[in-house]
Amino acid sequence: MQFLLAFTVVGPLLGAAAALLPAPPGLKGKSPDQAVLRHGVTVTGVILLAAIVLAVGFDHDRPSRMQATTDITWIPALDVRIHLGIDGISLPLLVLTALLTFLCALYSYFKMPSGPSPKAFVALLLVLESGTLATFAVLDLVLFFLAFEMVLIPMYFLIARWGGEGRRAAAWKFILYTLLGSVVMLLGLLLIGVQAGTFDMVALAADNGRGLSTTVQVTAVLAIGLGLAVKTPMWPLHSWLPDAHTAAPTVGSVLLAGVLLKMGTYGFVRIVLPIAPDGMRTFAPYLAAFAVAGIVYGSLACLALVRPGAKGDLKRLIAYSSVGHMGFVLLGIATMTPTGVNGALFANIAHGLVTGLLFFLVGALKDRYGTADLDTLAGATGAALYGRAPRLGALLAFAAVASLGLPGLAGFWGEMLALFGAFEPAEGLSRPAFLTFMAIGAFGTLLTAAYLLLVIRRVCMGGPRPAGETAIADVQGYEFAAWTPLVALTVLAGLWPAVLLGLTDPAVQQLLAGGTR
Repeated sequence: MQFLLAFTVVGPLLGAAAALLPAPPGLKGKSPDQAVLRHGVTVTGVILLAAIVLAVGFDHDRPSRMQATTDITWIPALDVRIHLGIDGISLPLLVLTALLTFLCALYSYFKMPSGPSPKAFVALLLVLESGTLATFAVLDLVLFFLAFEMVLIPMYFLIARWGGEGRRAAAWKFILYTLLGSVVMLLGLLLIGVQAGTFDMVALAADNGRGLSTTVQVTAVLAIGLGLAVKTPMWPLHSWLPDAHTAAPTVGSVLLAGVLLKMGTYGFVRIVLPIAPDGMRTFAPYLAAFAVAGIVYGSLACLALVRPGAKGDLKRLIAYSSVGHMGFVLLGIATMTPTGVNGALFANIAHGLVTGLLFFLVGALKDRYGTADLDTLAGATGAALYGRAPRLGALLAFAAVASLGLPGLAGFWGEMLALFGAFEPAEGLSRPAFLTFMAIGAFGTLLTAAYLLLVIRRVCMGGPRPAGETAIADVQGYEFAAWTPLVALTVLAGLWPAVLLGLTDPAVQQLLAGGTR
């Protein structure tokens, strides 16, 4: 298990280096491009298999305990260590990252985005995977920062080189926002490490802030929280996200929404909550206020985009919907209760599955029609995608109702638990304020349902295909292979939430009580 976790984190880096080398003569296939794309599928498939074996071998009776740990001295003078481990909080995110990256590699094998050489594309995809997996596996503050930053460069190039219209401006906006946030976050991480005398996240969580003064905790939470809020993204620090999603290639949008946004909320749970609880308690009401503002703002922005004649882009609409959905995650964290934090972690996974599927589907529509403009799509389909490509229309409707939080699907449980957590926040937090936040968040769910149902109505529903009009290509075999796991897991998580909550709840209880055993 120890070796397997280390291999899961480092394996994609080795695969990225191998992708840049010439393919052996017997493995070239029809062309070198095909060989390197197949290499990407193979490496991400092996990493996914390793993550599944980790999940199977995980001691589910003790999910609050760090498992598969590696602890090696790296920089003795600063007590910086190569410390890896997983518990019930990080394991689902690790598996989600491995799954989505594999599905993106598989999709790209058949539908490579237009741009430079596939060699660079595959190498960047694997570096991105390694950085994301490392973020969820490292247990040292310095290593966490390095892994957190490691994903920025590959995502920048994926947007700037393989993106669509406006890709360079969107890529620069993405990198500048996240780098500025990361600089502030680094100061907070260094403050904690210097004041506590260690950067070990397990030791710091076990201390539960007792070795840090209230002033240090408040300062650290403000600095770290700003950096994490940019990545999440929290309103009003979200403005880089719609441009990045609109310009990114399909697989870039899937990974950006599916796993990169989770790095910010994971940092709140893993670092801020257990290490600086007094500082978090000071800022929790403000975090909750920004969260519910994001919920309402994201929904209103989507309603504006979906109006006929607004020339709204469907990819941009889903990006704004992510601002709202991640608002529920932040609201759950801000409650500082097991119920709220479990809801946040569940909503994290649900958002990765559902929004990843949505971006895959919108990418397929854009490939078929050459645009994601809602007015064009509604006109081109005759407002009847069901009639022209029934399976594609059905999948889009399924993903939309899953995103709006229909009971029985994954999107429901996280948002409900976050609202329940706001109903009874942690001791020391103002209950009237959080009841107000809960009411605003509940209103946001109605707005979410409104714009997603309008999307279904405009793009999917209508009469039969007019005579003489050709049908568009329905779901292809490779699309079916890439999307089916997301559909199945969305249903499974909705009908059997105990699978995920059974992992996260003991770990969250332990973390809030004072670290991990």
